[in-house]
Amino acid sequence: MKMHFCIPVSQQRPDTLGGRYVLYSVYLDGFLFCRVRYSQLHRWNEQLRRVFGNCLPPFPPKYYLAMTTSMADERRDQLEQYLQNVPMDPNVLRSDVFVDFLKLLQLDTFNITTKKSFLDIFLPDGRSIKVEILTSDTAERILEVVSHRIGLCQELLGYFSLFLIQLHKEDKLSVLKKMADFELPYVSLQSSEVENCKVGLRKWYMDPSLDARLMDCRVAGELIYLQAIQDIEKEWAKPTPAQREKLEVLQKEDNQTKFLVLSREVHHYGYMQLDPCICDYPEPGCEAVVSVGNDQISCCITLPDNKTQDVVFQMNKVKCWQVTFLQIEVPEQGKSKRSHIQQNQQKDYFSFLPRKSKISIKVAEDDCVFGTIKEEDL
Repeated sequence: MKMHFCIPVSQQRPDTLGGRYVLYSVYLDGFLFCRVRYSQLHRWNEQLRRVFGNCLPPFPPKYYLAMTTSMADERRDQLEQYLQNVPMDPNVLRSDVFVDFLKLLQLDTFNITTKKSFLDIFLPDGRSIKVEILTSDTAERILEVVSHRIGLCQELLGYFSLFLIQLHKEDKLSVLKKMADFELPYVSLQSSEVENCKVGLRKWYMDPSLDARLMDCRVAGELIYLQAIQDIEKEWAKPTPAQREKLEVLQKEDNQTKFLVLSREVHHYGYMQLDPCICDYPEPGCEAVVSVGNDQISCCITLPDNKTQDVVFQMNKVKCWQVTFLQIEVPEQGKSKRSHIQQNQQKDYFSFLPRKSKISIKVAEDDCVFGTIKEEDL
């Protein structure tokens, strides 16, 4: 599984001996995941290699001379590629040496200690389940606890996941990201700067035909039924007037099986709708609503004359894509407030091959003086 790790920015920090070191801000699916030094990642790589040998991706080499800015940028790119490729091996992804290291990084980055706490897990109908956890519990562990509480068949756990969701006014909902198995939901909630952020339980497959595999389990069927109702209410799924009328009748009768069978015929059923964004097609400044599901990326574009145009991309035909970070908040050195860092260029991914162009970040001049940093400072 390819992890969407990125390191869009790094900073210099003073150490206790009067030197300086580089601290890398690692983002996972667009959210700050941790901050880490090269030396920490280097030791982790050595631990992984003692367990898994040479099947790991190459790790950026040490420099024994002072680094220039271009060398520092190259190292950041290489570390990013390393973090993206390490989890590709499922044996590595599920190993203790992989999970435990990332757990400690998350806790240390946000100064959270391991202790008992409670976490509310929201269901698609708005109800929540309060579970007792440790702050260091992973999403995988919490999902197991929740599934035990509600009676979800263990063999069906792989069809569900914990998501970071945002509740808006007027009962609107945004799904911000699917949580990785090794991610710490408690830490993600505490560190997120998104208002009204919650942890939700949802199915995470996007092939509607898979619903049939879950219907023999009463709890699994109930969960996907509640999510289908929610998706229709939120207008992520778009039934015709005739379909909506039949679905309302089936919902009143609480006929979950027939409701889900009919739902699979509804336009965009099982899709995940992203928040509105701005696109440059067919001309700059157009608003677009992007929905993803059933091996498709569907874009509903609002044109300048307020007419709409639907554009659909088949996922298996998408060979390359671009991700642009518009704003990344980075704390200023020695200050408590945050400054916004703007990116000039886009970051190109070609099936996750090494990038053709580099990310360009405007930072304070002090953050770019890598020529004074030697390897022993890292």
